Amino acid sequence: MNTLTTLLPALPAVGWALHARWLHVRLTTARRDPLTGLWTRDAFTRRARRLLRDPRAVVVLADVDHFKQINDRFGHAAGDALLATVAARLTHATASPGVVGRLGGDEFAAVVIDRDATMADRLHTLARVLARPVDTSPDVHTTVSLGWARAADHPGEDLSALLRRADEAMYTAKRSSRSGPRRARLGHLLNSVAGRRPGRRGAA
Repeated sequence: MNTLTTLLPALPAVGWALHARWLHVRLTTARRDPLTGLWTRDAFTRRARRLLRDPRAVVVLADVDHFKQINDRFGHAAGDALLATVAARLTHATASPGVVGRLGGDEFAAVVIDRDATMADRLHTLARVLARPVDTSPDVHTTVSLGWARAADHPGEDLSALLRRADEAMYTAKRSSRSGPRRARLGHLLNSVAGRRPGRRGAA
């Protein structure tokens, strides 16, 4: 009886602790994209802004080329497998310190700390890796266009501005690739650029 009397007052505290844990799991799940497991736009934005305090930070945009054709030819399950594969490869390539998010559809973003000033080489390698076929579906593959902007090259600019620069660089890479087949598509914008593609939205 004494043991029960001792435990009873602690039961509400245990219940609240379990409830808080349940809420934490639910909130974390809501911030993750269900298909790829990457951070959603809002969750990515919060983490990316923290990383941008480091002047060595680099903002990267990745866009899957010809994604509609993949869906039309192989089906949506194959398209989903391709997106999940791109997400996994991006995550591996931007390991800590870095963050990757799915902005929507077939567009991804990352912020990486370029500690050894090798980002250009790393992204050229990444572009080739992203062009490899899906491991479980050898027929499913396409190129992925990358654009990037280094925070130190544009002091004072926030995440939205750097995403716009990376977006313009990525579009430049797409346009230049039309002159001939390329397995790796990469764009880097160093100078100021006015304008961007219609319909693109940077993170708030």
